[in-house]
Amino acid sequence: MNKALILVDIQNDFCPGGSLAVNDGDKIIPIVNSIMNKFENIIATQDWHPINHISFASNNEGKNVGDLIQLNGITQVMWPNHCVQDTKGAEFVDTLNISKITKIFQKGTNKNVDSYSGFFDNDHQSETGLSDYLKSQNINEIYVTGLATDYCVKYTVLDALNLGFKTNLIIDAVKGVNLNHDDVENAIKEMEKAGAKIIKSTDLNMN
Repeated sequence: MNKALILVDIQNDFCPGGSLAVNDGDKIIPIVNSIMNKFENIIATQDWHPINHISFASNNEGKNVGDLIQLNGITQVMWPNHCVQDTKGAEFVDTLNISKITKIFQKGTNKNVDSYSGFFDNDHQSETGLSDYLKSQNINEIYVTGLATDYCVKYTVLDALNLGFKTNLIIDAVKGVNLNHDDVENAIKEMEKAGAKIIKSTDLNMN
């Protein structure tokens, strides 16, 4: 099978009760679990920040969560501390069936640059290894789920398309932050315009 399921950052800090909780983020987990048996290759990305990460408002004097700064020419949102390495918040959600995951790629490990995409840091100077792994497995089509639609999911999808992977967004298996009212809707439009196919979990037919 030359297809893979990608689980983007389904971690405690992005779900209700977490430090950067996505509204109803936990609601996607039963859907994600239910479609896992349709795939042989299931890959998870994991936000994995050092405590001194530049994207944390707490590490930028005078900055508050939600502020925007320019970081090496890239607009950076100031986030609350989240998904800090070796903390409960960085762990995958307990109800996620992690026994089915075949490979994990950690991102955001460089304290000086954020990493929304599962493929690259935001400056596109460093890769996570996900692209090379997919190619080594002869995977040319991916199905993307996870958190959050308007950040890590979006940038993972856009990078996948730019790298030449046929990319499907499973719309009922993603949830967004929506810092601004239309962020999620605009993210979906952007992904679709770039070439992503928007499908529902019930549309999956792996024959």
